[in-house]
Amino acid sequence: MVERKFLAHYIDASFGGSVEDYQRIGKDLEEYNENLNPQVDAKRNILGENTVKVYGYQPQSEVSPYFIDYDDTLSEKLMDIINNRKTGDDLKTTMVDVLLKPGATSDVAPTVVWAYREDCVVVPGSSGGNTVGVQAPFTIYKTGNRTKGTFDIKTKKFTVEQ
Repeated sequence: MVERKFLAHYIDASFGGSVEDYQRIGKDLEEYNENLNPQVDAKRNILGENTVKVYGYQPQSEVSPYFIDYDDTLSEKLMDIINNRKTGDDLKTTMVDVLLKPGATSDVAPTVVWAYREDCVVVPGSSGGNTVGVQAPFTIYKTGNRTKGTFDIKTKKFTVEQ
């Protein structure tokens, strides 16, 4: 069984900037799931035969809670989107999903089993929160251009597989 902490999700907080700034999400999340939202057409004909066609997926995920942090570039970008009511291309970025394998000992860093980068749109849903802290939960809508590659967890750089 793979421990959940070894499935990592990195979002580019530069939102199309000249230098990618991948930050791992999940610090305050008790769970994070990507809902694939498959587009399925299932039919049964008069002969009792079933046909199922899968036309594609519309993956999305919720990041909630997400606590704003003064020293976090993703927090800065989210607050800029919220405060300036940005839309369209200002919400576009990329995300990298990575499966890690733990090192043989606690001194050995995990290795990347696989990594996929995909274009996405980040849409904040609210801002505010309770006495715990300022929150800006958001939804990630993956938009395609899924690419397999490698990801260096130290430098946070994605390289397309050749």
